Amino acid sequence: MTDDVYYWQSARRLWHQLEPVFAPFFYAPEVFEEAAALGYATETRWPAYFPFRAAPLGAAGPRLVTAAFYSFSPAMVAEHVEPAWRIAEPAQVLAARLRGVDRMYRTLMADQLGTPGLAETAALVRRAAESADTVGRPLAAATADLPWPDEPHLVLWQAISLLREHRGDGHIAALVDNDLDGCEALVSFAAIGAAPVETFESRQWSPEEWQAAAERLRARGLVDADGSATDTGRDLRDRIERRTDELASAPWRVLTPADIDRLVELNVPFLTAAILSGLLPGTNTLGIANVKAPVW
Repeated sequence: MTDDVYYWQSARRLWHQLEPVFAPFFYAPEVFEEAAALGYATETRWPAYFPFRAAPLGAAGPRLVTAAFYSFSPAMVAEHVEPAWRIAEPAQVLAARLRGVDRMYRTLMADQLGTPGLAETAALVRRAAESADTVGRPLAAATADLPWPDEPHLVLWQAISLLREHRGDGHIAALVDNDLDGCEALVSFAAIGAAPVETFESRQWSPEEWQAAAERLRARGLVDADGSATDTGRDLRDRIERRTDELASAPWRVLTPADIDRLVELNVPFLTAAILSGLLPGTNTLGIANVKAPVW
């Protein structure tokens, strides 16, 4: 195996390992409480999701957030972003999200806080995050500009945040390069079984927009009449996944294979705590559990 293939595969392996450690943030009651204290509605996660994730960009408008998030309906983005910065300024949102992370991890990982294992994990992930080239990656660049917190559990979350946005920015580049717009990206992903169509409805494209995207993909020979991916469609999604892993691999090259194995070992209790928390949904739009790794 070449070094390139090793790190491409490691980018996916570590995404699977670290994303679940980050993701309880979007569902944790402690984070909802911080959002409510700012004045955001919390009947669903979306009114706070957009400002919490977009706050590193500053008081970004709907067009910028739509471009950076990509697969959300522009109407949905506008609904939540237009009032977001009237409710709270970005600096307030950033402070509240860090408080939410702190409270969340003190609940989920109480036995691990203050341990050498957590400090070592945070240091390894931060080393990778700080090496990330953020040129052409707006969300990663904005996250990289944030000051680092002091406590290891907060460092770990922020480092994962930077790396996941770095990966996400690269994934968008791969989608654009393969001529898939935001809605087509979801339709084509659902077509390979990444998640049920109902899961992708959370991005709030209208039935008419979804149908129009499916028809465009059918015209390209990427999906068939029942919405399943054709062989050509599966090949396209495989190329996109491979390219995403390639583009996500650079930060991990500062770690040796021994470092990466050590990180996976150290992460076990944090990954276990996140999964056992019951906060993470059974299916998600990332398709982590359902999309096979690309063949190199």
